Amino acid sequence: MTISKHKLGAHRLVTVNGRVQPDESVVVVTDEKLIRFADLISNAAEDVGASVVTCIIQQRTQDGQEPPAPVAAAMAEANVIFSPVSVSITHTRAVRAALDRGARAILMTAYTDEIITSDALLETDFEAQADVCRRLGAALTNGEMLRLTSPRGTELQFSIVHRRVNVLTNIPEPGELAPVPDIEVNVVPLDGSANGTLIADASVPYLGIGLLEEPITCKVENGFITDMHGGHQASVLRNALETHNDNNCFNVAELGIGLNPNAKLTGRMLDDEGVLGTIHIGIGTSHTLGGSVVAPTHYDLLMWEPTIEIDGRVVQRGTEVLV
Repeated sequence: MTISKHKLGAHRLVTVNGRVQPDESVVVVTDEKLIRFADLISNAAEDVGASVVTCIIQQRTQDGQEPPAPVAAAMAEANVIFSPVSVSITHTRAVRAALDRGARAILMTAYTDEIITSDALLETDFEAQADVCRRLGAALTNGEMLRLTSPRGTELQFSIVHRRVNVLTNIPEPGELAPVPDIEVNVVPLDGSANGTLIADASVPYLGIGLLEEPITCKVENGFITDMHGGHQASVLRNALETHNDNNCFNVAELGIGLNPNAKLTGRMLDDEGVLGTIHIGIGTSHTLGGSVVAPTHYDLLMWEPTIEIDGRVVQRGTEVLV
């Protein structure tokens, strides 16, 4: 009997990415819009002998809004969490608390038919890419000052001394998360240390912005974006951030480096942020990633063809990882 690509995708998420074992506790958090993906995951997890609880929550009104307290409590008791939700719960205290208690989290924000059947999920050798992730992660862990440039004119520097590095191999260990198929390595800049110019020219896969029609230029001073311009899409992003009346929304919270060779830019977060040859600068809350800043939002601005230097040594240029 032929197995559908949807079931194959769910099976890989459970067995390859989640590495769910018999008798493990699995919590699936979903909403009415994405419940069919939750059903696929639940069935696949039950097939390997796991104990599965599915929590259906009301769709969040914005990214980073906490799930209900009973759901957060269930997450804290899980071995593995899957989150096929329409609006992100990734950057929440609930996820952070579950990770701190040893959960493995497979993040499935805004999952689509295209993602669960994509080459980025079905064809990627996650074990092979894990080695690349770890090498780059080690370079970041041992570094002090990072410089980011691009052909568009990005020129951004910040300190990473003693900062947490998250190596998102997509095959997480206890306490790690995996936004499958977004393979990436990310680091939280030292608070207040980022200065320069960021020019995003790929996508902002939030707020309905997606693929960028024209670049968004951001001036960064002492860790915060102080000016943002670039046309209608820049205005949408800036206005959304300003509505919260919280300057932490403009905090430079993350440098993320995409490392999935099969991912393609689509305007969807889990596709875009893993594309090899892109980086993203996350702005807003850094708490979930190991930083100290808590904000009501976390959005990512993507750019093409990065050159990354650590303490004067080039560790990546475009699609080439040099460590």
